[in-house]
Amino acid sequence: MNCETCQLKELELEAREIRDVLRCILHTIFFHRTLSLVRPKDVDCEFFEITYCGLPELEKEVDEKIDQFIGWAEKHPNRRSQVCLSFFDEKNKHPGWFGNKTERIYWEQWFINLHVISPKRYSKSNSSKGLTNIGGNALEEISSRRAALESSIHEVLFQIINFANEKRDHIPAIPDTFNHDIMIPSFSDSVFGWNTDVLRRVLNSGHPYSL
Repeated sequence: MNCETCQLKELELEAREIRDVLRCILHTIFFHRTLSLVRPKDVDCEFFEITYCGLPELEKEVDEKIDQFIGWAEKHPNRRSQVCLSFFDEKNKHPGWFGNKTERIYWEQWFINLHVISPKRYSKSNSSKGLTNIGGNALEEISSRRAALESSIHEVLFQIINFANEKRDHIPAIPDTFNHDIMIPSFSDSVFGWNTDVLRRVLNSGHPYSL
């Protein structure tokens, strides 16, 4: 089975923006790869003028993974890393001494590339789209950075839509509920932000990957 991979454009963001950005990207990917009838809801980003289709049935799982990534980012400041969303099929291996076993056959992997930076000292605002009165030059710099990030997020969303529409032949005949896995760096990560368990799972799938 062919496994298609999509390397999304790297986004440079602050820790406070991680939840907003990952929710938007992950839910957008899920929305464009959901094969069953779903009832998405419009979700407005907190920090950006962006509205995306959120899937209520996946909110808990997505938020738990984001919490784990935020915890990792707090321990590894100013680092580049990836969040990998994989879709896979499961097949039964030949029965052995310890019963039947299944193996994962990955058919699509999305690599979300993030560079989490530390905010400058004057950046005190934690509000949604508003900024405190911190001086003209500083305010202009913050607004410019956030506008650039918002533009980059739009590019990533268009990248997701184009890839999802163009790459369809590799999708297997699977039931309405698809198998997926969201992989994040662990606290015992390597220099690239990936732990050995993640690399082992990807390599064992028999499909190429890139960091």
